[in-house]
Amino acid sequence: MKKALTVIGFLGSSLDQPRGRGAERFSFWRPTVSIFQHEDLLVSTLELLVDKKFMPLAKLVAEDIRLLSPETTVNLIELGFDDAWDLQEVYEKLYDWVRAYPFDPEHQEYLVHLTTGTHIAQICWFLLTEAHYLPGRLLQTSPPLGRGRGASSRSGYEIIDLDLSKYDRLSTRLAKEHEETLDFLKSGIPTKNKHFNQLITQIERVATSSDAPILLTGPTGAGKSMLAGRIYELSKTRAGLTGKFVEVNCATLRGDQAMSALFGHKRGAFTGAQTDRPGLLKEADKGLIFLDEIGELGADEQAMLLRALEDKTFLPLGSDKSVSSNFQLIAGTNKDLRAEVATGRFREDLLARINLWTFTLPGLSERREDIAANVDYELERFTKTKRHQVRFNKEARDKFLKFSHSTEAKWCANFRDLNAAVIRLATLAPQGRITEDCVSNEITRLKNSWERPSESRKPASLGKTPALSDIERSHFDPFDLVQLDYVVDVCRASKSLSEAGRSLFAISRAARANTNDADRLKKYLARFGLSWAALSKVVTES
Repeated sequence: MKKALTVIGFLGSSLDQPRGRGAERFSFWRPTVSIFQHEDLLVSTLELLVDKKFMPLAKLVAEDIRLLSPETTVNLIELGFDDAWDLQEVYEKLYDWVRAYPFDPEHQEYLVHLTTGTHIAQICWFLLTEAHYLPGRLLQTSPPLGRGRGASSRSGYEIIDLDLSKYDRLSTRLAKEHEETLDFLKSGIPTKNKHFNQLITQIERVATSSDAPILLTGPTGAGKSMLAGRIYELSKTRAGLTGKFVEVNCATLRGDQAMSALFGHKRGAFTGAQTDRPGLLKEADKGLIFLDEIGELGADEQAMLLRALEDKTFLPLGSDKSVSSNFQLIAGTNKDLRAEVATGRFREDLLARINLWTFTLPGLSERREDIAANVDYELERFTKTKRHQVRFNKEARDKFLKFSHSTEAKWCANFRDLNAAVIRLATLAPQGRITEDCVSNEITRLKNSWERPSESRKPASLGKTPALSDIERSHFDPFDLVQLDYVVDVCRASKSLSEAGRSLFAISRAARANTNDADRLKKYLARFGLSWAALSKVVTES
């Protein structure tokens, strides 16, 4: 069953004026009246919004519409504005009217007439329709091509559905801009990792529509600093940031120097304070500050930062007058801040304030499918910096990538390891060609750099593993305990459950269709009443 059609629009206070008498008044184009001069556009209801002072004209228009389309119900709705060119006022009144209107999309179709009303009103109609507050499409009418008394009254119209893919040119352009934005956030590096791509898509939405703090978590070297800089550049062009990008590693801030660096100081505030200092938060006014390793901040700095985030004001050292700064914050950490809160090393209220948007960047070992693209990126960056072209031999590249994807490659420092490896390969490459010998030497160098005295894979002595108490160990056979001690030793040397699983099941995983090593290890630990979280905590404390 075909739905009835309702048109919503403003009275055209100038264009809808009748010219001439009798049938002559239909010889000139009048946008609202013209809607009813199309045999293929059957309107059951017209909701005509009218300013009180134009109500006499609206009644004439309604009468003319009844002559052209007797089956149409015309409702004259008085809706006036103090200033029809004030965007806030117009939008608020139209929003209130739309929210109160009894839409029935199951039985009615809705068209919003864009041709009449001020430009501000037309913009508001568009915004309300795009946001789906108004469940309809847009209607645009146009005058006939001829002019004057003898011109045809046959006008044109177009129905615009913002959800239809028929607007390919606009849709393609918007999609291209979206892809370019994602590519920018990824530094132009094509990525295959599904989780990372989803992460970047979410970050793009947040960076362009929210000024709330962003928390970037993940292991050291995962790319938090680079991503923070990219988010700033994106916010600068798309979200209107006008201030600077300020970056600071909180692990380098200690004592009075920490307070002074972040919040500034007055001359004489402490020994050596010979001049006033504005502080990094003030420097980031109307811009963005990236506080890397925020978990290293002291208790006093955390309290001051919380106030600065909530009130946009803070008190420099030695000052009795608050300073304001409207900054945006991106915080970075390789710690579990929830665990830090539990131990009292991080404020719970500060975490709640910066935890609205939290994104965890995966380490390089969790994005091995992206290593090839990152190798090309690092090599290209080296070439541009040194102005010297360096390339891999095919065999050398294949060898390096094979190693990079294997469990032998721990990538402890993540992308920093990869960057350093490519720089060494490119620097030592004879005649600008990276050979298999170069790769072999670099693999040896990487393996040596990853070796730690505590990473011995020999079984730990019975009773030395802190995972179980002596009473708990007494319930298991020595055979099982030897294996458990070895597993715990491997976990101690691993940064994640997945990494430990890959090491422990390095041989059998190759024959399995589903290589969910983390799940296998989780189930094994569960046999002894252990979990990765509990084990990690015990290992850390030991």
